[in-house]
Amino acid sequence: MKFGIYPGGRAGTTSSRPEDPAAIRDLVDRLAGDRPFVIREYVHFLGEPARPEFAASLGADRGLDHLTLPDEWYADAGRELDLVVSHLPATADLPGWLAFLDAVLDRYGHLARCLQVTLEPNFPIPLIDGSTPGVLDALVHGIPHAKAAAATRGLRTRIGFSVAEPAEWLGGDDAFWAHLGSVPHNDFAAQVDYVGLGLYPDAFSPVAPRGTPGDVASLTAHALRHLREHSLPRAHIGPDTPIHVAENGTPSGTPRDGQAQRESLTDMIGTVLDLRDKLNITQYELFGLRDADSGSPEPPGSLGLVTDTYEPKPAFAAYRDIVRASDA
Repeated sequence: MKFGIYPGGRAGTTSSRPEDPAAIRDLVDRLAGDRPFVIREYVHFLGEPARPEFAASLGADRGLDHLTLPDEWYADAGRELDLVVSHLPATADLPGWLAFLDAVLDRYGHLARCLQVTLEPNFPIPLIDGSTPGVLDALVHGIPHAKAAAATRGLRTRIGFSVAEPAEWLGGDDAFWAHLGSVPHNDFAAQVDYVGLGLYPDAFSPVAPRGTPGDVASLTAHALRHLREHSLPRAHIGPDTPIHVAENGTPSGTPRDGQAQRESLTDMIGTVLDLRDKLNITQYELFGLRDADSGSPEPPGSLGLVTDTYEPKPAFAAYRDIVRASDA
């Protein structure tokens, strides 16, 4: 199984300070050692007319100019780019979206080993794609469009999408899976190379104590099994299509601390490793490297392995040791 991380210091609209490229390079090298390592990045389709203030609030104003680090870094030392194309227009614009996918492949296709079409389209909360008009069409038409566009360009980029699971955390997403199930297999499911899972079992609600039913390990296992055994079959996506844990995070902010974050992280990854063969899980990516704002009382502020000034927390060494011990 391959491991990876989002190297930036932003979670949604939260970012306390600019990124430090030298610190990122050093910390990623310390995590990966000499092993292949996946780097997760995000670009955003915001539609027309342009909304510069909204783009700036998401750090999306740089558009397709550059990612967190220069292009050559993503292709060096065994690194592999996993690029998310998020769908956040104010109004539905399928032609504009498909043209944006083409532009992304023209700009980053030579680097991207995976291209994720939409970000959690089953999750209808602000700043996540599931809340945007036209997102189901963007997903259903975007996957085959990106697959064909990559092939036309001679790219070996794998095309997939991600969801937030399980359904009960969201208040139910039956309509989303029913819609995918209504699409003929060859028009959608057959075009999907992988399905990603956004997994934050203890970030936004309390969980049971460690080692008891309802703890972070059992919630992680439930989410993975629910996706593989319940949701994906509804969309005609079979067991041969790999699952990627595309985002996984746990905070260290009050009332928790760095040690609690380390314990949650090791429990979640241990569960993923236990289930990887049975559920065909082939990739794991952590969100993220750096805190968005270590002083924030909100969970997204403290999901990083290091503080917002790049000081390692206990979870950094724990993840490094897991990566170094992997058989990837």
